Amino acid sequence: MKLFIRWLVTAISVWVAAWVVPGIHINDSSGWVAVAIMAAALGLVNIFLRPLLTFLSCGFIALTLGLFMFVVNGLIFQAASWVSNNWFGVGFYVDNLWAAMLGSIVVSITSFLITKFLPDQD
Repeated sequence: MKLFIRWLVTAISVWVAAWVVPGIHINDSSGWVAVAIMAAALGLVNIFLRPLLTFLSCGFIALTLGLFMFVVNGLIFQAASWVSNNWFGVGFYVDNLWAAMLGSIVVSITSFLITKFLPDQD
């Protein structure tokens, strides 16, 4: 149940990012399916690709005092968009890295705010 709630929060956050950020588009007849698949792809890419990118860029992360993580998050968001387009065939598009970085920030803030209003699962 907790996994489903996290996925639902991510899906809502991805929808907000597509609504707010000008470089993120949903070009699919069923937009909620595209958002749901993008949320699942974002979770999978976070599991498999984020540790590798963080490890490979740890020098840049240390040099920029952590600000390079915005670039890593943008790359993760853009990779999840690519996975949802090419592997699952849904119409969720991110135009460039700037839109992906802004979209990842919006998803992070929205997810944080939504989880603050959810009851504790302890």
